[in-house]
Amino acid sequence: MGTDFDIVVIGAGQAGLSAGYHLRRLGLVPERDFLIVDHAPGPGGAWQFRWPSLTLTTVNRVHDLPGMSFAETLPPGSSSAPAATAVPHYYELYEKRFDLRVRRQVSVRVVCDRTADGQSCAGRGEVLQVETDSAGTLRTRGLINGTGTWEHPFIPRYPGADSFAGRQLHTRDYRTADEFAGKHVIVVGGGISAVQLLDEISRVTSTTWVTRTEPRWRETPFTEADGRAAVAAVEDRVRRGLPPGSVVSLTGLPLDDRLRAARDRGVLDRLPMFERIEPTGVRWPDGTFQPADVILWATGFRSSLDHLAPLRLRGPGGGITMTGRLATQVAVDPRVHLIGYGPSASTIGANRAGRAAARELSDYLGISPDPR
Repeated sequence: MGTDFDIVVIGAGQAGLSAGYHLRRLGLVPERDFLIVDHAPGPGGAWQFRWPSLTLTTVNRVHDLPGMSFAETLPPGSSSAPAATAVPHYYELYEKRFDLRVRRQVSVRVVCDRTADGQSCAGRGEVLQVETDSAGTLRTRGLINGTGTWEHPFIPRYPGADSFAGRQLHTRDYRTADEFAGKHVIVVGGGISAVQLLDEISRVTSTTWVTRTEPRWRETPFTEADGRAAVAAVEDRVRRGLPPGSVVSLTGLPLDDRLRAARDRGVLDRLPMFERIEPTGVRWPDGTFQPADVILWATGFRSSLDHLAPLRLRGPGGGITMTGRLATQVAVDPRVHLIGYGPSASTIGANRAGRAAARELSDYLGISPDPR
């Protein structure tokens, strides 16, 4: 039984584009030896869906993709440009320069094993079957998954949530603070996005901030050594088959001038999590009640891996045991690499992971590019 491609890359964000670049460097040809598919209407990965107020001055650093500088694609004085336009523009130019031929709009419904008779999609087969909504069924010998987290927002379950008469939304749905003017907003979450949006919203209306654990603030700059230590801790977890965990729990929340001003305004006076949600607000265990019109769940995301469920990659603890030089290779199925998962869930981490996955998977599959 033949295969359509040696390697299929799912996702054309930072991780997927890095993998595509390095596959080309190894001599593989797009649309012949490998194929990159992406569900979005255009280049940019999840960046194209970010809220307008997220600019290049407020976003965490966007690291260069291999072989092409982000700065060279920016016009002078563009530091305040929305990330949702600047980064997709960079990705679009990058795809063109390196002729990556990303196929859009293609959503992957499921990935499973295909047996030798071609009739089954269970157990360990000879090739992987990638079922899509618009590109038919692709067959591949190896898979690099770079789907990230944007499509899998996490909202914890709390008693009474269905009874709330106001509006509930996730960070993913946020657009602008102005839509909340005159309404009391409860912001739930202790991550960087939570405090950034809390600061924005508090400038136009009243807010309450609640988190599950006490926030840990970072007054000093985040150094390269700090970054390496955080990545090493996450890598250790996934190599042991544990869920990656929260990055903020390792790095702390950086206090910049904007957040210091918010702290001085009393915006960062955090409360512990409420016990239940009621139609007009939230209530704590001691009976304290806070009326509210909006609950913003800035509670993060989970890895978008549901389409890989038939491969049974997860262990009993809910995590996926990873191996390989940079912990991108799935231990129970070496044909599958996950980039943007665990220690590679950052723009610089995704770059390095893309290179490692491309090399290790090509070696594992014994691919010797044909110079045709």
